[in-house]
Amino acid sequence: MDVIWFHQALERIGASQADLARHLRLAPSAVSRMLKGERQMRQLETVQIAGFLGVSPDEVLRHAINDAVSASGPELPRSGRGRPRSTSTSGNVRSTDPIPIRSAGRGGNDQEMFLEDGPIGYTSRPANLGGVRAAYAIYMVGDSMEPRYEPGWLLHVNPFKPPTRGRDVVVYKLGQVVLIKQFVGWEGNTLVLRQLNPPQTLRIPRTEVRECHLVVGADQEG
Repeated sequence: MDVIWFHQALERIGASQADLARHLRLAPSAVSRMLKGERQMRQLETVQIAGFLGVSPDEVLRHAINDAVSASGPELPRSGRGRPRSTSTSGNVRSTDPIPIRSAGRGGNDQEMFLEDGPIGYTSRPANLGGVRAAYAIYMVGDSMEPRYEPGWLLHVNPFKPPTRGRDVVVYKLGQVVLIKQFVGWEGNTLVLRQLNPPQTLRIPRTEVRECHLVVGADQEG
C-alpha cells in the first residue's frame, strides 16, 4: 500500500483516517490494517474510498494494488475474512461476480439526487460489464429521463468507459449530488447535459464535476 499517497489524499480534503473509517462503516483498526497492507481492500471499498477522496477508482487501485504486488509478488490464497471474495491482486473480476447497487435519494434542483453511503444490495453482473472493476448499478429516481427510463429502473454503469455524445451518464457533483442525464459534451470548462422531461439543457462548471460515468444498460424490472 502506498501509505504516503493515502495520507496526502486525506490531508488534501481535510479529513482524517477516522473520518474515512466512518465513511466506510469500518472500525478504525480495520482501516489502519488496510493501509498497512495487512487487510486487502474490497472491490466496493475501492469505489467508496474514491468517492470520499474525490479521485477515480482506478487511481485508488493503482496505489492500493500495484505497489503491494511489485514489492512482494502475487499474493497466495489464504483463509479468513480479510480476502475479497471476487477481486484478485491484479484487479481482475469474474463475469459471475455481482455488482453493488448504489442508493440515491431525490432532492435539489434539476431533479438532482443525493448519493447515500454504502450499497443497498447487489445485482447480477451483465455481460457487457464482465471483468470491469468498480462497475455498479444505480436506481433511476424521478421522471427527468422519461420516456427513456422510468422511476425504479436499475441502470448499469461502467465508470471507466469514456462518455460519448448522445449516450447517458451518471454525473457526480460536489456535495454528493448525482445527476442522470444525456451527455452532450464539454464546451471549454463546462459540461453540457440534456434532460428529457421536461426538455432542458444543463451546463455544469468543470470545477463542480467530480466524475462522469457511462450508463451501458438498464434493467426494467429493477
